[in-house]
Amino acid sequence: MKQIINKQLILKALYQCIDPELNINIVDIGLIYSIKMDKKNNVELEMTMTSPMCPAISMILSQIQDKIESIKGIGKLRVNLVWDPLWNPDMMKKELKFKLNKIV
Repeated sequence: MKQIINKQLILKALYQCIDPELNINIVDIGLIYSIKMDKKNNVELEMTMTSPMCPAISMILSQIQDKIESIKGIGKLRVNLVWDPLWNPDMMKKELKFKLNKIV
């Protein structure tokens, strides 16, 4: 049975990409702004980091590449790193903000 490649499958892979400083996946943190796909299963991500000076940028981008490119039948991956809008804690999932506030 051929695997259907869609945005949900891409998101599932991105949930496996962990910000090493926060030890939380990049989707829940709010780093993924958009996912676009074409008919050839090429994927274009628009995303940001928590800061332009984030020391984990290369590590996170490497995880994204590994997880997305491991999907059978995937085309080319393009990641556009953007700084507008700048990331802020309000972009995190509400449950995550609550959890982090209890820890801190």
